[in-house]
Amino acid sequence: MTAGIPPVRHSIQTVALPSSEAVRLLGKARIGRVVFSHRALPAVRLVNHVLLDDRIVIRTHTGAALLGPAQDGAVVAYEADEVDPVRRTGWSVVVTGVAHLVRDPAEQLRYQGALEPWIGGGMDQVVGISMDVITGYRIR
Repeated sequence: MTAGIPPVRHSIQTVALPSSEAVRLLGKARIGRVVFSHRALPAVRLVNHVLLDDRIVIRTHTGAALLGPAQDGAVVAYEADEVDPVRRTGWSVVVTGVAHLVRDPAEQLRYQGALEPWIGGGMDQVVGISMDVITGYRIR
């Protein structure tokens, strides 16, 4: 803030999205954040994803911190958004669901074929996240 200049006031509003619209926006997004517990602390990882079979599918590497919660069927959150900081508009979608390590070889191959990881280096593990609770809002 510059001395002598009052702050600009904007009437920014958030509007809740219906679940169908939130899922549509999530399906268009390619990057998101998976939130889980790791060593009793919150952890967040930036990942790319695809929606298949009513779940969020991500790929990761052997030894990734997310694999522990996925093997245990832990509840996780997944968030994706799109924000225009100049226009101060955008949207955010948060999904809460159960993470599962995909073990079926046929499912693994299908999901691996549908999602090319952005990060190289043996992203051979597939994690599916159920979409149990879906919330979203649009910023206007």
